Amino acid sequence: MSEPLAFLFPGQGSQAVGMGKDLCRRFPIAREVFNEADAVLGFALSELCFDGPLEELTLTANTQPALLTVSYALTRVLREDLGMQPHWAAGHSLGEFSALVAAGGLGFAVALRVVRERGLAMQEAVPKGVGSMAAVLGLEASDVNDICRAAAAGQIVSAANLNGGGQVVIAGHREAVDRAAALAKTRGAKRVVPLTVSAPFHCALMQPAAERLARVLDSVAVAPLQFPVITNVEATPCTDAERVKGLLVRQVVSPVRWQESVEALARLGCTTAVEVGPGRVLSGLVKRIVPQIRCTPAEDLDALRVVAGAA
Repeated sequence: MSEPLAFLFPGQGSQAVGMGKDLCRRFPIAREVFNEADAVLGFALSELCFDGPLEELTLTANTQPALLTVSYALTRVLREDLGMQPHWAAGHSLGEFSALVAAGGLGFAVALRVVRERGLAMQEAVPKGVGSMAAVLGLEASDVNDICRAAAAGQIVSAANLNGGGQVVIAGHREAVDRAAALAKTRGAKRVVPLTVSAPFHCALMQPAAERLARVLDSVAVAPLQFPVITNVEATPCTDAERVKGLLVRQVVSPVRWQESVEALARLGCTTAVEVGPGRVLSGLVKRIVPQIRCTPAEDLDALRVVAGAA
């Protein structure tokens, strides 16, 4: 593909039972990736992705390595079988690890172990029922930030995902999220949708998880990046391998600046993107944020054929 191309990698919420199954049937290189994941983790992650059960797949400690594996398998197919080479990469939350693997900064096996621990840390950081998340639709990020400040009342509630297109996800203590949701409705939100999640991600309540991730990353080596990765924390291209670990730790307690990340890609000259993972969430967000960037999901064989036709 001659046009400036970005690979975009989804995060939690995009998982689905059956993901990767057809890919492995069609492409031996994808099967190799899943076999490696099973060996590294010491359990049949491939069976969990292919056959479920959904309840187990959606546990954060399983979802994160599962999504990384599907995204890496797709990355190898796109690059090695279809000849697509990205100029940039970006990932939504967990997807940032997939982007770093694609850019050569992290080895796949190392990243698998790290995200497994990251998932456990995030799952265990806050007692069940203490925190929650909700998507606020139809308000600007600045308005949501004001609402969170007004609703906090000594607790934590803040923007967790700045997704663009009038979508801001908030996270924090359950009571504070409920107060913010009610206030958002009075201030003109079209809808407020409670999210089914195991913890309040990307807020200050995740500090124990950030500290645990920092310890895990301490012994990890980051290689030079083959192309820039737009980071969640700064929404700017990163090419400095020495900064990667610090940014990943900060990401756990910071909002995902997805709208700004897509806008940064547009400023860099990106005109084409591929959503490298299951689902079509990021493709929809890109269309709302910068319609000029043509984003194609590569979630299944039919989608891959569309991508290959554009290559």
